[in-house]
Amino acid sequence: MLRVLLIAVTALFLALPHDAEAQSFKRSLQRLDTGEDSRGWEAVGRLDIDGKGFCTGALIAPDLVLTAAHCLFSKTGQKRIDHTRVEFRAGWRNGRASAYRMVRRAVVHPEYEYNGEASADRVRNDVALLELHHPIRNGAIEPFQTDARPRKGEEIGIVSYAHDRSEAPSLQEVCDVVARQQGVLITSCDVDFGSSGAPIFSFRDGTPRIVSVVSAKAEIKGLSVSLGTQLEMPIALLKAELASGTGVAKRVQVGTRSIDGAKFIKQ
Repeated sequence: MLRVLLIAVTALFLALPHDAEAQSFKRSLQRLDTGEDSRGWEAVGRLDIDGKGFCTGALIAPDLVLTAAHCLFSKTGQKRIDHTRVEFRAGWRNGRASAYRMVRRAVVHPEYEYNGEASADRVRNDVALLELHHPIRNGAIEPFQTDARPRKGEEIGIVSYAHDRSEAPSLQEVCDVVARQQGVLITSCDVDFGSSGAPIFSFRDGTPRIVSVVSAKAEIKGLSVSLGTQLEMPIALLKAELASGTGVAKRVQVGTRSIDGAKFIKQ
């Protein structure tokens, strides 16, 4: 089904005039350098991973950070990293954070398989929850609520860090859901290395709520797109795993389906 969807999306792009394609996917990023700029976005932070890299994450409770599962795996060994060496820096900008917390426990989606294959299953299940050692109870940092995944054509937004903007988050307040299928969102949001795990927001009633997490970036017919995860059921599952006290989600071997028509860019 996803293969058919992406072929249809590609056909749509081919039907657009070149200028329309460029305009449709030309989105501006606003760097949140000042306290005023970043007001309301402080619950998005940078996840520093053992001094070897970083991802983006967001608070959905005072002690829970939502991010991408692949952020918890080494790039070379395909093994889980030591999550106790991961630090969440809430509202990190220009060398300072609104709060610093180390990670106590981490769970990934039980059907997520970290391997080199670009597949719908991998993207859809690329979700993790990190439990912090101590809750962040700061009047300036309000955790985000989550919501149902957005519809095709709906305007969304994203706040993320990336390799070339690692010292302050950037806000892309308006991008679009290009398509959705089997839990995977294809969006026009601008992401890059380091944006993994970044929250994708819906603004349905004027309030930002997290509806997906950035899993990967890709290209379709030369146009950059970002791929987001499913969210509602995985969050409930991961919270249950944390509540069970094990902190370890049972792994289930599942088949993989390659996403044809999209050229994945490894993160």
